[in-house]
Amino acid sequence: MNKPLLAALAALVITGAGAAPAVAAQADTAAPAAKSVAAKVAAAPAIQAVNFAGTVSLSNCSGSLVRFPNSEADDPALVMSNGHCLETGFPEAGEVIVDQASTRTFGLLNASATRVGTLRASKIAYATMTDTDVSIYQLTTTYAAIKSSYNINPLTLNTTHPVVGTAITVVSGYWKRTYACNVDGFAYRLKEGEWTWKDSVRYTSACQTIGGTSGSPVVDNATGNVVAVNNTGNEDGGRCTDNNPCEVDANGTVTVRQGINYAQETYQIPACFGLDNKLNLSASGCTLPKP
Repeated sequence: MNKPLLAALAALVITGAGAAPAVAAQADTAAPAAKSVAAKVAAAPAIQAVNFAGTVSLSNCSGSLVRFPNSEADDPALVMSNGHCLETGFPEAGEVIVDQASTRTFGLLNASATRVGTLRASKIAYATMTDTDVSIYQLTTTYAAIKSSYNINPLTLNTTHPVVGTAITVVSGYWKRTYACNVDGFAYRLKEGEWTWKDSVRYTSACQTIGGTSGSPVVDNATGNVVAVNNTGNEDGGRCTDNNPCEVDANGTVTVRQGINYAQETYQIPACFGLDNKLNLSASGCTLPKP
């Protein structure tokens, strides 16, 4: 999860992928956090039904403007990315961050990946790298205000478990680039360094994501809903080390899949947010880790 921007650019040049696309200017120029990948990278063709509207660029990662099925237009808007994309650094194993003040900014993209505005956080509503790898920022504005100003709607988080074989697209607001593949399966446990994630989505090999794609929404091509958040991949064939996650099954058997990339499911998140998009970790059906 620590591949720097220069390394990602070098990989693109070495593999003949051409010049990297332009990135919207950010006040914070930190290198993109964590999205390990094998040396060879090539973007899969974009699926026409999936575009960049509602995605965002962070200073070091990708993300998306998201809503839950019960969210309302006048609710405070939310942005989702990875826990390891926080401006404060990686949360430790077992750490859960709730209602922490933040003034972080996000570049809002339209369907053609043009940056049309800047959104600002009021707080980190929830973030962790335990069991999952997610951050959810509450913004200083509402969905209705964003729609009025930019004519952009949020992406909706699905509330059911993803299915093997589903055609998906990883949409990176940082790189303004998409990766199309399918859900290959699920890792009972995905272990990387000190962190362990549960029931992670494994992509088929076509999704060769790179540094800076961390936090990208994983979109179900058929519905347009978000089913996961992109977060890591095994770069060097290492076994359960930083940048080289391994799969561990229910019997403890370890499997290493070099060059394969992963995401964390998001279907369990909506149950933890109620009226006015307010976090409620005690709500019925909420399984997110608690502080």
